[in-house]
This record gives sequence, C-alpha cells and structure tokens, in this order.
Amino acid sequence: MSRIPFGDEPLTYVVVVNHENQHSLWPELVDIPAGWSPVFGPAGREDCLAYVDRSWTDMRPKGLIEKMGS
Repeated sequence: MSRIPFGDEPLTYVVVVNHENQHSLWPELVDIPAGWSPVFGPAGREDCLAYVDRSWTDMRPKGLIEKMGS
C-alpha cells in the first residue's frame, strides 16, 4: 500500500502522460497507474507544472489531432 503524505510534508511529483498525450502530475510516492508513463521528475510541483506548460501546448487528445490532420 502506498503512503500519501498530507499536511506540511512537501510532496514531489512526476509528470505522466497517457497514449493520448494527456499530461498529469502524480505524487512520486504513489504507484503510476496502468496506461500512464513518466516523462519528467521527480521534482517539485512548480517545476512539474512548468514542464507541462512547455510540453503540452495542444490540449486536444492525440487521436483527435491525427484525425483533424493538424
């Protein structure tokens, strides 16, 4: 069982992506769910958010992007 800290304890995260290139922050101490892969971190929340801002510039799912041809 994974431990999820709360309160004053600082969290570190990883940025994970799924097959549709959707990004999410995931606490480092929690197992990454099936279908998601780590792409950045572990790091602090702000560094992870900055990575997402730089990397996930088109919020459309990958399948839609491919279908629309752009």
